[in-house]
Amino acid sequence: MVALALAASSFSERGWDLLERVDYRIARTEDEKEAIYRLRYDAYLREGAIAPNFAKALSDRFDDSENSWTFGLYIDDKLATSIRIHVASPEHPSSPAVDAFPEILGPEIAQGKIIVDPNRFVADAEASRLYPALCYLTVRLGYVACAYFNADIGVATARKEHQAFYRRVLRLQPVCEPRSYPTLIKPLGLMTVHYPSVREPILQSYPFFRSTFFERRMLFERPADLPMLPLAPAAANVNQAELATY
Repeated sequence: MVALALAASSFSERGWDLLERVDYRIARTEDEKEAIYRLRYDAYLREGAIAPNFAKALSDRFDDSENSWTFGLYIDDKLATSIRIHVASPEHPSSPAVDAFPEILGPEIAQGKIIVDPNRFVADAEASRLYPALCYLTVRLGYVACAYFNADIGVATARKEHQAFYRRVLRLQPVCEPRSYPTLIKPLGLMTVHYPSVREPILQSYPFFRSTFFERRMLFERPADLPMLPLAPAAANVNQAELATY
């Protein structure tokens, strides 16, 4: 038990240390987007999830969705991983997961639920080897989004061999068998979790998932020149709690 506690503490420290070096950036310029599309292509091709294409890049119609944020994670100014976050709600009911599993997630949207759908998680092979905690800091963005948008449900669309990671880290549970998914050769399964129920247990396991309200706003609040989502984050009404972490 002592050895396990020490190992957990050591991993948490590594997570905090790497978080100090990671720069989360929303892809805004064409160059930033193209770099992420190329990273996606390389990662999916390496895993046999797509067929080769002439452009050597992977994008789709969801990249320009009003309710999506595409992030690049940079270490020492070099793109290391990327993930795209969709927030589905009655006002913006579409996302990759909602569209791929409509009979499961559609009724939740119809009931007024807010669903955070992280997708297109890809990593540079060398960065993954050098920084084992990097995958945790990438999926951390989905957790932070759940906090900012007061999500009811968090989801993941994952291949069967990847589901153990999402079950262990984010406590997601598979709800159906894998099925075909747009642009990919290999099928993906849907995993879901009731976010309010797991928020604290996840923080206990992975303290570096904590975020300040300031960080959440910096990551997900739209700049003045972009349309704002008609979503009202629960944290938007805090005063002294604005600097609190969770």
